[in-house]
Amino acid sequence: MDAPSTLEGHPTRFWHRVGGDRVACDICPRSCRLREGQRGFCFVRANRGGEIVLLSYGRSTGFGIDPIEKKPLHHFLPGTKVLSFGTAGCNLACKFCQNWEISRSRAVDSLTDTVNPDAIALLAQRTNCRSVAFTYNDPVVFHEYAVDTAKACRAFGLHTVAVSAGYQCAEPRAEFYKNMDAANIDLKSFSESFYQRLCGGHLQPVLETLNYIHHETKTWLEITTLLLPGENDSAHELECLTQWIMENLGPDVPLHFSAFHPDWKMLETPATSLTTLLSARRIAKKNGLRHVYLGNVRCPEGSNTYCHQCGQLLIGRDRYTLSEWNWNNPGTCDGCGALCAGVFEANGPQDLRPSSPFE
Repeated sequence: MDAPSTLEGHPTRFWHRVGGDRVACDICPRSCRLREGQRGFCFVRANRGGEIVLLSYGRSTGFGIDPIEKKPLHHFLPGTKVLSFGTAGCNLACKFCQNWEISRSRAVDSLTDTVNPDAIALLAQRTNCRSVAFTYNDPVVFHEYAVDTAKACRAFGLHTVAVSAGYQCAEPRAEFYKNMDAANIDLKSFSESFYQRLCGGHLQPVLETLNYIHHETKTWLEITTLLLPGENDSAHELECLTQWIMENLGPDVPLHFSAFHPDWKMLETPATSLTTLLSARRIAKKNGLRHVYLGNVRCPEGSNTYCHQCGQLLIGRDRYTLSEWNWNNPGTCDGCGALCAGVFEANGPQDLRPSSPFE
């Protein structure tokens, strides 16, 4: 909790009074109980006048135009551009955070850009982006800003993408994903001890979010696990993690194993080796997952999309850039007719479409 601030804030709905001058925030499982003027763990939700307000509404740390593959999303509009933005603050405290300058920022007062939801949608449209991503920090903590922006984007015919750790309560989660077309959720580990020691949170709410998105919404889902040497990369844990995904979400949810690079409070932890990443991929494939990717490394085997039935190369990638597009009807393998789960545009990237003998 923090000392009182003079900043005004945007009204929110997910809170309740708990007696005296305290109110409890219901946006995430932390349930911060705040006195007048106090901020929550995330630093951007605060008690003002006996109500929880959002201090970062309409205030961004900046914007970037990325390939959608960078989110990472490999089965959602591949080859298209996405406008990415975030605010400040986070409701977890991952000691290995690779975006800690933003996610753990306390500089809400000096956020660089002030921009309303309609302006963000208009910017995405003008820069030929097909979607807008809520990323850099976790959109759970700027829920109202993200939802309002998502609604504005849909009015402009744009898609919406959430990059989140999935640490949410049930009611706001339902409202949030009703407005998201795709999500990449960080499943940081399959160990409750890991979540407590290194993230300051718990595993179960994240598993509930994954189940909810996949089974209760139309949001396209992909998962990322950052592998930390000696922490969450054991064969036993990866067996448990990938078996849980297979049993609860099925074989078609893409899983991204990403390489860790020393950062923030884990500078002494070594970078993840390619050997470890390839081993993780083999375990996931053995347990039935069809689409397993490797991130933060250059590895064609772990970047490309293959038909799960006949093995034909469907989409070639060089890191975040598409190099091959080997199907005439995206989503269906030309070789064997097997379906590939995802959200694909009918024509695909114009410069990578298979050529016709009649053209």
